[in-house]
Amino acid sequence: MSSISLGDLAQSFMLQRRSVSLRENMSRLTDELSSGQVADVREVLSGNHNYLTGLERSLEVLDSYSVANAEVTYFTGAMQTALDSVQTFGSDLGLDLIMAGGGPIGVVSGNPSDNARIQLQGIIKSLNGDIAGRSLFSGTATDQAPLPSAEDLIAQVMTVVAGQTTPEDIVAAAEAWFADPAGFDAMSYAGSTTALAPFVLSETERVTLDIRANDDALKELLLHTTVAALGSDPALGLDIPDQSKLFGITGIGLQSNQDQLTSLRAKIGFTEERIALISARNQAEGTSTEFARNTLLEADPFETATELESVQFHLQSLYAVTVRSSQLSLVNFL
Repeated sequence: MSSISLGDLAQSFMLQRRSVSLRENMSRLTDELSSGQVADVREVLSGNHNYLTGLERSLEVLDSYSVANAEVTYFTGAMQTALDSVQTFGSDLGLDLIMAGGGPIGVVSGNPSDNARIQLQGIIKSLNGDIAGRSLFSGTATDQAPLPSAEDLIAQVMTVVAGQTTPEDIVAAAEAWFADPAGFDAMSYAGSTTALAPFVLSETERVTLDIRANDDALKELLLHTTVAALGSDPALGLDIPDQSKLFGITGIGLQSNQDQLTSLRAKIGFTEERIALISARNQAEGTSTEFARNTLLEADPFETATELESVQFHLQSLYAVTVRSSQLSLVNFL
């Protein structure tokens, strides 16, 4: 009867190879147990990566939508803040002008025209605001401010109302200029007449922000504020009663304009609500997609722990055999 045995060197190589294999398995199982995901994705998917690739692509797309959602949320929030300031300026000035229109100039502290100039500067500063270099109220012309300085706008309106002798005629001339496409829109408004491109927030949802500094509500605000700033200008030649009357007309106009500004802000508020709902849906979809991916690649912790214990036992047994083999010698055998 013949027998086949391994030489010492071959046996040493065999034990070493087995040791390396067991250590690799133990390292893989340890990683799977700590991460909760399988190490060999190809084996789990049986070579078919289409489903996993689809899930990962969906997650990447949802991440890009998340960035767009954050951008438009920031943008609309800045617009809302700017319009809040603008409405406050108009409301406060309107009350002061109404008080000034009810009696002598001294009824309110300071000169109403000077107050109107200060408020106009604040209004224009808010409407010329930008976020990360993108103008808020210029439409697609996001690289430039939509309105001129307060002094320039006052000078333009002064040219329009010059020669008018009554408060009613002054307001009427200013209204005609602000309403004329060849007037305010052509001479003062420096933004675009085109709205910003819609923000893509999901595969089916788009959000458009079409609020510019030449909106009728904002032009109405600028009209009455600018005319009020000219009320006490000597170039108009109005006496004190006519000045008071002009302040009263513009003050009432500013108070009436509050409803228009509220509607404008409500429009942005509705858009903000839509953005929040779309963002919540995207987050829910992202969570479910990530859960599906993790389930697909999930390693069973109990099975992994059992297999790891088995590998550790085999590795310890191999070490014991290796030690005993190294102690074998002809002297000991004899």
